[in-house]
Amino acid sequence: MAHLLGAEALHLEYPTRVVFDSVTIGIDEGMRIGIVGRNGDGKSSLLGMLAGRIEPDGGRVTRRGGVRMAVLDQGDTLDPASTVGAAIVGTRPEHEWAGDARVRDVIAGLVSDIPWDATIGSLSGGQRRRTALAALLVGDWDIIALDEPTNHLDVEGITWLAAHLRGRWAPNAGGLLVVTHDRWFLDEVATTTWEVHDRIVEPFEGGYAAYVLQRVERDRQAAASESKRQNLMRKELAWLRRGAPARTSKPKFRIDAANQLIEDVPPIRDRVALSRLATARLGKDVVDLLDVSVSYGDKPVLRDIEWRIGPGERSAVLGANGAGKSTLLALIAGTLQPDTGRVKRGRTVQLAMLDQQFTELAEIGGDRVRDVLARTRTTYVVDGKEMTPAQLLERLGFAREHLSARVGELSGGQKRRLQFLLILLSEPNVLVLDEPTNDVDTDMLAAMEDVLDSWPGTLIVVSHDRYLLERVTDQQYAIIDGGLRHLPGGVEEYLRLRERREPPAAGGPQARPAGAAQSGAQLRAMQKELASLERRLAKLQAQIDAARTALADHDHSDYVGLAAETERIRALEAELAELEDRWYELSELVE
Repeated sequence: MAHLLGAEALHLEYPTRVVFDSVTIGIDEGMRIGIVGRNGDGKSSLLGMLAGRIEPDGGRVTRRGGVRMAVLDQGDTLDPASTVGAAIVGTRPEHEWAGDARVRDVIAGLVSDIPWDATIGSLSGGQRRRTALAALLVGDWDIIALDEPTNHLDVEGITWLAAHLRGRWAPNAGGLLVVTHDRWFLDEVATTTWEVHDRIVEPFEGGYAAYVLQRVERDRQAAASESKRQNLMRKELAWLRRGAPARTSKPKFRIDAANQLIEDVPPIRDRVALSRLATARLGKDVVDLLDVSVSYGDKPVLRDIEWRIGPGERSAVLGANGAGKSTLLALIAGTLQPDTGRVKRGRTVQLAMLDQQFTELAEIGGDRVRDVLARTRTTYVVDGKEMTPAQLLERLGFAREHLSARVGELSGGQKRRLQFLLILLSEPNVLVLDEPTNDVDTDMLAAMEDVLDSWPGTLIVVSHDRYLLERVTDQQYAIIDGGLRHLPGGVEEYLRLRERREPPAAGGPQARPAGAAQSGAQLRAMQKELASLERRLAKLQAQIDAARTALADHDHSDYVGLAAETERIRALEAELAELEDRWYELSELVE
């Protein structure tokens, strides 16, 4: 594989600490690299140095001549005065970008619901993020570096992005760097994992699942001080092997070695014992939503929802952005009253909610962390062991020196963990989590999940983190067209349901017909054919990508087989080109 970019003996330090010391790494053609590590250990700084935006204090970064690299930052870099269309395609003529299948795919996948002529300054934070991502993906780059690309994307958008990145290059072309805490996404796109820790970058082969196995093996040989971390990751590995079939069926690491490592690890949760504890604490009645409907002005959000939430139930709620998930949580929490129907709450219910606004910390910003903990209960039981609040906070990634810090001075991730701890220590029996993964790295997500495993109450989770949903909940629901639907097939069923719906209107401007206006029947027929073509184009592209992968893996001494596989790819590409021509022809005729 040809070399794209390399870094030799990188050294980076800030006034208070050394971030990297003598780091040497390289990126070759075909590498898909996921970058993980604790918050503050230097993941974004590493991307900055590789992209040339941060000058290292020592060492150097070299790039092959002509290599083009693009970076998606966590911050917002778009011009507020620009329009969505100008930000994505610039000044390119419409016939040029509209005839490009990749540009159409990006627009449909990320910004189809955003007005093409809207100014960037008028968009929400999520819409701006998606526009920035679309602007990057339509470009022609050799290396793409994405810093938290799944922020503000729903489950459907994250699934689309993973599929797009997998199919963007030929198997041995281009390079991808991704910093993300979304572990499902890492497993889907990464073939190599870099862990940033202790001033170094340590490489692992494979995605997140393979990384967990190799890290467990590394930790088995580590000093006794690493035992807490080791046990946590073994539990994580146990879930990876025993959990969602879609994940465990993939031979991403040595199955025999994994089974040996987890043979003495108990199941993640004792559901029977937790259910008994939950029933004892809650009684039979928790929260019942009885034919509730909610509208904002003339816009209905929820229609005739009926949901009887039982003791010990662990449920996830899925839905597109704006579908009504937060409204549903507000009904459950009692902060919103329905327009019709009623919400019935059990007498023993003690509900707590982890929201996105740090509500629990608003009045204690000037207090020190140790003083806040001193006002809470004295012990908390995790996996049958009693722990003090300080010990539990340390388990959630707090260093002892942080106990002296004031709450208002903590980072976003530290505030999230402290907020989570205080909610648990308040002893609720119904816990509602609204996007709990914000500002939390992969290690801390695993620690939070570990604590939740032994929590014996009713749990309701709203999150776009597919891995978290599958890890901590036992059943999933979806808000679709204002209704609540149970998903026996989980997230995969939700995605299938969304695919069956009529495709949304295109985000970009449609080319106007040169001839006379079409009749209603003709227009509907063309729209139907256009939608069918979009689906066929996607399937053909997937077939071509699979055929190219098979060709790369084919026995190179089998010349007859290679010729046949090459001819098949050419035939598929010819069909793709023909369908693209028809798509463009129809797109010019549809109003």
